[in-house]
Amino acid sequence: MKALHWKLSLIIGLIILSIFMLYPTIDWYLKPQAEREKLEAMKERPKHILNLGLDLRGGTHLLLELEVDKLDKSEKLNDAMQRAIEIIRNRVDAYGVSETPIARVGSKWISVDLPGISKAETAESLIGKTAQLEFRLVDESTTATKILEEIDKLDRPAIDANGNIDPQIKKILPPNLTIRKAKKDDQRTTETKYFVLENTVPLTGAYLEDARIQTDSQFGMPYIAFSFNKEGTKIFENLTGRNIGRRLAIVLDDVVYTAPTIKSKISKNGVIEGNFTMEEARDIALVLRSGALPAPVKIIEKRVVGPTLGSDSIKKGIKASLIGLALVILFMLVYYKAGGLIADIALMLNFLFLLATLSYFNATLTLPGIAGMILSLAMAVDANVLILERMREEIELKKPIPIIISTSYEKAWSAIFDSNLTTWITSVFLFQFGSGPVKGFAVTLTIGLVIGVFTSVYVTRTIYEFYLTSNPKRLSI
Repeated sequence: MKALHWKLSLIIGLIILSIFMLYPTIDWYLKPQAEREKLEAMKERPKHILNLGLDLRGGTHLLLELEVDKLDKSEKLNDAMQRAIEIIRNRVDAYGVSETPIARVGSKWISVDLPGISKAETAESLIGKTAQLEFRLVDESTTATKILEEIDKLDRPAIDANGNIDPQIKKILPPNLTIRKAKKDDQRTTETKYFVLENTVPLTGAYLEDARIQTDSQFGMPYIAFSFNKEGTKIFENLTGRNIGRRLAIVLDDVVYTAPTIKSKISKNGVIEGNFTMEEARDIALVLRSGALPAPVKIIEKRVVGPTLGSDSIKKGIKASLIGLALVILFMLVYYKAGGLIADIALMLNFLFLLATLSYFNATLTLPGIAGMILSLAMAVDANVLILERMREEIELKKPIPIIISTSYEKAWSAIFDSNLTTWITSVFLFQFGSGPVKGFAVTLTIGLVIGVFTSVYVTRTIYEFYLTSNPKRLSI
């Protein structure tokens, strides 16, 4: 009797804990969409909730290719891919999109899902920036002046879309100098300004410790304030100390954002100004904080799922699940009577425990994930059917009720264990070798199988043991 009390206490405790873990998810999705977006922007999203994937929430899917030919020769491809995935994840997390599915596909491709970001331009800007930050001295010699004069005479851009310098300009460029275009501050003009810079890069963004947005006290314009680590501070001090009076260009992804004159030695901190909007400043600051990609990435596939389509998928998914669940519950009640009712209770608890577990681990729910949940519930129903059929066999042999219950569970256990084990092995291989939605299916199926065995065997048996305390004369199966 004491053991039964412990079992019932465990089950009741798990029900209370599951409701407690599910409450933040329920509370979050009951809020209006506008309120959720506002809280997400303020980074006040609850820590443990069930996230909706791209196919349910809407957003952007990108397939990126790392340009391996532009990698540093000393860097291995596997290391570069791992670093690129980590940097992309840091950027996405800093933007406020949590639990984003990011996975390596093949040798040099990366799959990224961005739930909630349905503007393709935002996604491309966020992910595609190489974020190579360089500090180069501006050359203002007579040679540089002549080069700029020749650029003004050109009837085409001095640097093409692929970053190649015009052959006519390249001919007169000394080997110690290069040119870079400036960020356009005035959208009303199509003219591009150029800078002649020294080829040497004395300092890069690799030494950055932090980058953040600040606003100008006079006009409220945003700019990016940055600070260096200990080693970077020393280099920056030497660089600015030796070149007082010269201009220092701050170059991000081969574009000169600002080129102020060095008025005194600068140590740890600096700023990047460039007539930014608040959104531009935020995006640049977060990619600088996340670090530079080991090589540029190009987007080779882009797919946008609208929020309406995602909402429609949720409605249809919920409708299909509820109809299926209702039919299963009804069948079990009609065919197995009181035994079916106990199986239905276990099924509902299975669903509750599964959702609570996924919420606690911040899982991202997708349509394949829902399919994994449904399959795990089906496996749990199958286990209950095996137990109930064994009970019917034992009832026909006219055995006492306590013996019927214990014998049925013992005889059904091997079949339940085998079926769940083989399905679990399959899901492990799907998780290991699959990607994206396949992994989501495997994860929910694996968790669901474990919970399904617990509810269909442990929970139902505890209910039957509690039923035995009333000294029943028969079993309604």
